[in-house]
Amino acid sequence: MARFGWTLHGDGRDLRPGEVVRPSERLSWPRTIGLGAQHVVSMIGACFVAPVLMGLDPSLALMASGVATILFLLVTRGRIPSYLGSSLSFVGVSAVIASQGGDAGTLTGAMLVVGACLAGCGLAIHVLGARVIHAVLPPAVTGAVVMLIGFNLAPVTASTYWPQDQWTALAVMLFTGLALVVLRGFWSRIAIFLGLLFGYVLSWVLDHTAGMIHSANGAGKVTEHRRIDFSGVSAADWIGFPSLHAPNFSASAVLVALPVLVALIAENAGHVKAVGEMTGDALDDQMGRAIVADGAATVLSTAVGGPATTTYAENIGVMAATRVYSTAAYTAAAWFALLFGLCPKFGALVAAIPGGVLGGITVILYGMIGLLGAQIWIRNKVDFTQPLNLVPAAAGVIVGIGGVSLKFTDNFELSGIALGTLIVLTGYHALRWLSRAAGTSQPPLLDGGTTDYDVETTPAP
Repeated sequence: MARFGWTLHGDGRDLRPGEVVRPSERLSWPRTIGLGAQHVVSMIGACFVAPVLMGLDPSLALMASGVATILFLLVTRGRIPSYLGSSLSFVGVSAVIASQGGDAGTLTGAMLVVGACLAGCGLAIHVLGARVIHAVLPPAVTGAVVMLIGFNLAPVTASTYWPQDQWTALAVMLFTGLALVVLRGFWSRIAIFLGLLFGYVLSWVLDHTAGMIHSANGAGKVTEHRRIDFSGVSAADWIGFPSLHAPNFSASAVLVALPVLVALIAENAGHVKAVGEMTGDALDDQMGRAIVADGAATVLSTAVGGPATTTYAENIGVMAATRVYSTAAYTAAAWFALLFGLCPKFGALVAAIPGGVLGGITVILYGMIGLLGAQIWIRNKVDFTQPLNLVPAAAGVIVGIGGVSLKFTDNFELSGIALGTLIVLTGYHALRWLSRAAGTSQPPLLDGGTTDYDVETTPAP
């Protein structure tokens, strides 16, 4: 705990030009607590959207995020300022598991296994070094997997959320897109949350001016109903502990969820590098610890019925805007989350978000997740004129997005995200080995970084 004896930065009030508050420092406690509250506001939109989309308790998700963040800070010994919120990477997985007849327990069981595997991978990375990530998951592979995870969610929006209130969905999509593009700084980073608030208010206004809507409800049944149902909010207590449930385990659900492991490793590695660049600390030696912490937090959360966790880019953006990287602010944010999680009425209010509002949000959100894969390719200059990069990515993305299935027995088949990831990962490394066996010169696996891993070398004449 000595790592958490924060020293006061300057006078604790002001930052001179060019100054930053380092992870081991803090401002005055009132300012630190205020920054913690700002971190909660920044992450709360995504932290609530994820469990709502997956059919989990948003109050439990918020409480779990606070516990997960404290665990993360302890495991990383206070060196990496990050907030762990609900992971959106499993939303597509939840839809697939639900279509197979799985319930919330089946989903949390699958996420628990992925969390345990993530912690194991983090331990291996800590022992072997961060460069092992680049060898097993080069950008050509990681980008394709992230892309198919995002775009695989398109049918969820098109068939489940959007039809519930298409005009509200359209209005929310336009408002959220406008907020993301036009707003600046902190407000831009909470644009998804602002879109939710806008949609919520719009739905309430339409209920009281245009009357009930004739459309599909959350269960898919076409009825005459109000856009917002506050019955759950009225019945919820002001103070109470979130409902817990135990996970259960299904081999088919675990196979559907395991490909997300690739995205989680890439996401954690990217966030650690981003924080390292911002703080000026070389944090590659902490990458394994960060991944272990995220995996352990996911196991802890899903063991009681909460969602998987991940480090949040929204809070990294807050740090960039404020130049305050103090882990004390994150500790304050974690305690705020724990307190908010003890208000079931607050969680019920979030759970009452209309389907049309989620339709407008998810159109942008799912597309952004998918395009993060393209961003990985662009940032790492992946050359798609090389068949080694092009063929596995092209095949895997189409298989994943199109929902192609491969039946092995009457009781076992692979499809969608799982099959697409398997094709990208095994296809890339198999073709790489075959190309080397055929005489194509390639750099050794562990010698390259993320930018030169796939550059073909030509012997000097």
